[in-house]
Amino acid sequence: MLLLGGSFNPVHSGHVELGRYFCQLFKTDTLRLIPAGNPWQKPPLPVSPDDRIAMLACAFAGSGLHFTIDRQEIERPGATYSFDTLSNIRQEAGNLVSLVFLMGADQLHRLHTWYRWRELFGLANFAVTTRPGSPEPLEGLSQEVADMVLPRIASSDEIARTPAGKVLIDHHLQLAVSSTDIRNALRNRQNPGPLMPSAVLDYINDHQLYRN
Repeated sequence: MLLLGGSFNPVHSGHVELGRYFCQLFKTDTLRLIPAGNPWQKPPLPVSPDDRIAMLACAFAGSGLHFTIDRQEIERPGATYSFDTLSNIRQEAGNLVSLVFLMGADQLHRLHTWYRWRELFGLANFAVTTRPGSPEPLEGLSQEVADMVLPRIASSDEIARTPAGKVLIDHHLQLAVSSTDIRNALRNRQNPGPLMPSAVLDYINDHQLYRN
């Protein structure tokens, strides 16, 4: 089971491409999208959970993937932690299913700041992707993260056979899209063009989002 979490503030073409790419790599067409509720390391989000969920549905409707939107972080009161989310999904899926949590290299570099981060490796595998021009994901890791990650590096085939505890570092998918750049363009009344699916842009314009 592939898991893609994030603020999706807003969702963009890079998120869709990320989901499609890893579904192909792991030979599945099923993807669980997990919009964040109140990420404890980020400021409050400027749009409502319902708007972010609606934009997710618009973005992935034409992706060809069988996706579901997991509302547990949206519905959880207070701060939301990946540890709680992955614990719930693991309990639901059982101990034998391979769970693969998709993340960017920037998140890997901050992993030691996450709540109960070491325990995450007992709940899921991780697939890490890079941005163009960014450093090698394994360079500059804190020693404690490196000590956890380096012995766990594995191929996609190994991860597909393993419930949790492995890490894939993928260098093939180079995504240069960011939600920050899109929000800046929208605030300046600029068209972000191919950076986001047209259905998402239509939704944003219809609901007057990201104007301030």
